[in-house]
Amino acid sequence: MKAGYYQFSPEFGKPSQNLERICTALSGVEADIMVLPELAFTGYYFEDRHELQSVAENVSESSTVRSLSHLCQENGVYLVTGFAERERDNLYNSALLIGPDGVIHTYRKVHLFNTEKEYFDPGNTPLDTVEIRGARVGLMICFDWVFPEVARTLALGGADLLCHPSNLVLNYCQEAMRTRCLENAVFSVTANRTGTEIRPRGKLTFTGQSQIIGPKGDVIARSDSEREELVFHEIDINAARNKFFTDKNDLFNDRRPEYYASIVGK
Repeated sequence: MKAGYYQFSPEFGKPSQNLERICTALSGVEADIMVLPELAFTGYYFEDRHELQSVAENVSESSTVRSLSHLCQENGVYLVTGFAERERDNLYNSALLIGPDGVIHTYRKVHLFNTEKEYFDPGNTPLDTVEIRGARVGLMICFDWVFPEVARTLALGGADLLCHPSNLVLNYCQEAMRTRCLENAVFSVTANRTGTEIRPRGKLTFTGQSQIIGPKGDVIARSDSEREELVFHEIDINAARNKFFTDKNDLFNDRRPEYYASIVGK
C-alpha cells in the first residue's frame, strides 16, 4: 500500500483556511492512506478551555469532517487527522480515521502533554486497530510515543501500521519511533507540523521532521524541520507480519507477560 503524510504549519484559530489548504494539497493524491498533524485545523497552543471550546467540533455535526469525507471519496484515499473534538461538555484531543464513507474510527489522546491537561479531557477510547485495504491500522497521538505500552498494545492488536498525528516540540520522538517500530516490527507514519505559535502563554516552535519508519527501524522517508511537504511511499505490509528477530526469536511469542504485571499497575 502507499502511505504518507502532509507536513505543514496550520494557522492558529482558522479551521476553514487550514481545511482549504489541506484539501488543495491532497487533491489528486495517489495514496491509500495519508496522515495529517495533531490538531491540524485549529492550531495547538490554547490560552484556556474557553478558547479551545470556541473551535472544537462535534464529529457527527462537523463541516470539516464532511469536507474531508468528500476529499476521501473523490481521491479514493483514507485519511488520519488530528481533530479538536467536542462531545457534550467534554473536549478531546482526538485522531480521526476517515474514508470515503465518513469517519471509521476515533481515538482520543490517552497521554496529554504539559498544558494540554488544563483544557483537554483525558482520552477514554480503547487502543484498537482497524482494517484498511488489507492492512491493520492503529492510531496514536504525539506524546503517546513516550509510552511504549501504546505501540505495543496496538501491535498486539494486529497493527501493521501506526498512524501518528503530532505537534512535536521536543527533539526525541523521531528517533524513539524507530525503536517503537523495531521492537514491534511495524511501520509508522508520524505527521508532525512545522512553524511557530506565539500565544498569550508563550512561544512554541515545532520540529517538523515528519517521517515513515519501517519494521526494522529503518527511515523510509523523513522531511526537514521547516518545509511544507507532501510525502508518500510504497510499503510492503507483509514485512510487518514477520515477527522473527532472529531465526529462533519471535518478538511476540517470546514475550513472558507473567513477569510484566508491574507495568500495568499504578
